[in-house]
Amino acid sequence: MAKKRSALSARDKQAAKSAKHIPDNRIDFSDIPESADEELRGARRVGRPKTGEAKQLIAIRLHPRLLAQLRRLAAQQQKPYQTLIHELLESAAKSAA
Repeated sequence: MAKKRSALSARDKQAAKSAKHIPDNRIDFSDIPESADEELRGARRVGRPKTGEAKQLIAIRLHPRLLAQLRRLAAQQQKPYQTLIHELLESAAKSAA
């Protein structure tokens, strides 16, 4: 099994290394109100839904003008630019096959 790579940037990794650890017993939670049982029952999971077909994170280098053009096109279509890039690549792969 391949080792899972971190999604942190180099800057974030450096900041994480230099951050000082604070033990839990030294954290001040006094300004956070307690959650009522009713609130907890109504809570929902936040984040990406768990599906069997998670997309794989990759890195790709694009010319800045092309990326700007794709972002503008995505904004016109009111969708995230990465979704648009995925759709364009998927369409091109299907037509090439």
